Amino acid sequence: MGFIKAFTGALGGTFADEWKDFYEPTPDVSATAGVFKAVKKETNNKRGANTKGSENIITNGSKIVVPEGTALITIQDGAITGFISEPGGYIFSSDDPNSKSFLAGNGILASTIKESFERFKFGGQPSSEQTAFYVNIKEIPNNKFGTQSEIYWDDAYLNAQVGAITRGTYSLKIVDPILFVKNFVPTKYLLPDAPIFDFSDIDNEAGNQLFNEVVGSLSAAFSNYTNDTNQGNRMTKIQSDQIGFASSLAKVIEDNYKWQESRGLSIVKVAIQAIDYDEDSKALLSDVKKADALSGSRGNSFMQQSVARGMEKAGENGSGANMAFMGMGMNAANGVMGGIKQEETANQNPYIANQENQDSTAKLLEMKKLLDAGAITEEDYNKIKNQLLGL
Repeated sequence: MGFIKAFTGALGGTFADEWKDFYEPTPDVSATAGVFKAVKKETNNKRGANTKGSENIITNGSKIVVPEGTALITIQDGAITGFISEPGGYIFSSDDPNSKSFLAGNGILASTIKESFERFKFGGQPSSEQTAFYVNIKEIPNNKFGTQSEIYWDDAYLNAQVGAITRGTYSLKIVDPILFVKNFVPTKYLLPDAPIFDFSDIDNEAGNQLFNEVVGSLSAAFSNYTNDTNQGNRMTKIQSDQIGFASSLAKVIEDNYKWQESRGLSIVKVAIQAIDYDEDSKALLSDVKKADALSGSRGNSFMQQSVARGMEKAGENGSGANMAFMGMGMNAANGVMGGIKQEETANQNPYIANQENQDSTAKLLEMKKLLDAGAITEEDYNKIKNQLLGL
């Protein structure tokens, strides 16, 4: 008992005309539908009506079409009897020796789910109850997720634990329809009068389970993403890196819940729509941004300009005594600038790095004298202090 391949490609008029029973997908299913019933076509372009056959029986010689992006599974008495994933038209046959129960063409599904079919197949009888279902094997979009409270993860770039409320969407794919139907889809979606299994249906308990597992995996996935030393990922990149973060999330889900191994499901892309950090994390991010802005040659140039502006102001407003002190301050400031430039190579020599650390206090005292004398502003002093102390 199985199927004979009649053609590939679009449905032909001759094939549709010559039928006892003709099956096609349930019309107008949404893009988020995972499993939906094959329904008997009652008329063919107004040229005739189908009055033959019995309910829940696939009559020998029936025609069935498998559209692009779908796989067909036949079920008898709750057991899988046939599988097709290659698009085209087929004839159901219970006695032709050339009929096959497994038809997957040369595509990727042919090699990945053959083992699943051999494990679960059942040699049924055409006189028993037979139902056929289509499984959506396209990328299934717009599966929403969100957290009601903060989740926390260890962030290597920030060198701290951060927390945030987040929301977004993910797309998934049914990569093994047999595992998906056999191990995950509830029985009520596989009965003769079954409703459509839609991932976006709020009453779909199985879909809600996936939602909870995704939310439960976000913290570990964020941590994996930001701590990936090979790619140097930062959380700021995550909202534009749908595939990269999907890989991190899929790994956590597979480790914890075995989506692909036991359910035939895989996450394809993840779109983060919002990350609302808690107050501590916002303050930390602000400090890190400032430190990034003042790092390297940009920071050195900024401090040199700040000191020069401060001394120019002191020259305009200060007395002769102040000008004399400013001369001493200029030398001190130049010494600080020279020290900062030397820090660019300090990491190459541990002795130099150690010496620079010892001199930081002395340099800071010199800058405090400049501040007290009015040679630099409070803002300039704080920026220089942060640079010296590595804040």
